[in-house]
Amino acid sequence: MFDKILIANRGEIALRVIRACREMGIASVAVHSTADSDAMHVRMADETICIGPPQSANSYLSFPAIISACEVTGAQAIHPGYGFLSENARFVQIVEDHGLTFIGPTAEHIRIMGDKITAKDTMKALGVPCVPGSDGGVPTLEDALKIGEEIGYPVIIKATAGGGGRGMKVAKSAKEMEKAFRTARAEGKAAFGNDEVYIEKYLTTPRHIEIQVFGDGKGKAVHLGERDCSLQRRHQKVLEEAPGPCITEEERTRIGKICADAVAKINYTGAGTIEFLYENGEFYFIEMNTRLQVEHPVTEAIYGVDLVREQIRVASGMPLSFSQEDLVQSGHSIEVRINAEKLPNFSPCPGRITHYHAPGGLGVRMDSALYDGYTIPPYYDSLIAKLIVHGRDRPEALARLNRALGELIVDGVDTTVPLFHALMQEPDIHSGAYNIHWLEKWLEQAKEQG
Repeated sequence: MFDKILIANRGEIALRVIRACREMGIASVAVHSTADSDAMHVRMADETICIGPPQSANSYLSFPAIISACEVTGAQAIHPGYGFLSENARFVQIVEDHGLTFIGPTAEHIRIMGDKITAKDTMKALGVPCVPGSDGGVPTLEDALKIGEEIGYPVIIKATAGGGGRGMKVAKSAKEMEKAFRTARAEGKAAFGNDEVYIEKYLTTPRHIEIQVFGDGKGKAVHLGERDCSLQRRHQKVLEEAPGPCITEEERTRIGKICADAVAKINYTGAGTIEFLYENGEFYFIEMNTRLQVEHPVTEAIYGVDLVREQIRVASGMPLSFSQEDLVQSGHSIEVRINAEKLPNFSPCPGRITHYHAPGGLGVRMDSALYDGYTIPPYYDSLIAKLIVHGRDRPEALARLNRALGELIVDGVDTTVPLFHALMQEPDIHSGAYNIHWLEKWLEQAKEQG
């Protein structure tokens, strides 16, 4: 087991890893930019080291700064959290070349799953169901039109190296294909330096279902059920829950086994999430995230496991601490992502927190790096907290979420908390009758109504 782990991240996820390290008796090292000198993860870690100026490119994304921090502090392993360098295959290779351990999958697995076309081809070969579409990249508009005719409209054009909703455009007809094709390529080039795109059938009313998998890197793997992440705005998740309100036990067992078998066959190491669109009882693979997800707490709540602890164990060479038979679901869990943003336009709202009070009580967990007097810097993602609740069933979890939202106080900046207060009054939320387009339509109607 490691003696010391460096956390190459910030905010609530850095705190999450520090807490797991402390419970395991492992010393933690927090890196930080000059803008994060007073951040909670810096206060909580056993050691801290400044790695650069506020801009991420010169601090949290700087390979030399993070490797140097390991050498200076004597850290033997790096936990990347999510975002930043968590899915950067080149960084992982450099970490390994310096004799350090990356707490996550191999550089090769990150590389394979980081390219959407290669990922889809790999999953198809492993028996994972995929969305009908192009076999690889689509180089010309003429090719795009031909594929659209073959699989039928509407279709979605996606940047091969895309993510976060960027480089994705829908064409409802051949007439719309040219503009959508050119725009997706341009966005892919601007955001990722790669203008290659591929095309898939566009499902009209799907849900977003993802399967949590975990591998030991030696041919053994398990799944920890699904999460429903269908409440999204601009392809960004807003609320996640587990288990999915629309998934049957038979479907869970079937797709879970397919996913666990797939990652076992490639000797996958650590946590991963295989994401699907789900419609009319069918699952269609869209991508795999080779890291810990923002929404991992809902899975931890219903299975009673510590996924970060398991990541560290497996990375150190230890076997999985649980088998598939050990994993039994209990109750229902929901997470809401709270951002420092001003409604209704969701514009970032950095600033000083004048008062912060976290909710508590049975079945309530608050993952946040906020404290009274903390100043949210303008340089990073606007996520400031995750409120997670757990109940015996979905109605109890929703009631607990509503109660916890009423206790939460964040003064000094605007947040998205009012959005969740409003959603708690919607019948579709309580019935679970929503898909990935529901929230966008609801927001449009709410904006029109003032």
